[in-house]
Amino acid sequence: VQLQASGGGLVQAGGSLRLSCAASGRTFGTAIMGWFRQAPGKEREFVAGIGWSPSSTDYSDSVKGRFTISRDNAKNTVYLQMNSLKPDDTGVYYCAGSPSAGRNLANYNYWGQGTQVTVSS
Repeated sequence: VQLQASGGGLVQAGGSLRLSCAASGRTFGTAIMGWFRQAPGKEREFVAGIGWSPSSTDYSDSVKGRFTISRDNAKNTVYLQMNSLKPDDTGVYYCAGSPSAGRNLANYNYWGQGTQVTVSS
């Protein structure tokens, strides 16, 4: 499975960005899709996850109410709509795929290359 993330960029605080993650290959191994982020000097952390059913979503407390994860199974693509961005949201955002649920990085077998999100104050 190959994952290609895109959509990052530089935005002012309060602004919005939409990340996309396109999956190719044996996508049956990515029933669960997640977004993670890593800020400089910090560990990679869970941001949001979505099951095969678009209504099955999970968010970290830090982004709940501001970010929305969604997926288009026909296009094998997952999205992360990020609104009301804060400087603390700055980091490299990675999409990942897993055959099982959870927030643990170890559950995710497939990773995209990451896309940089920078939020200026």
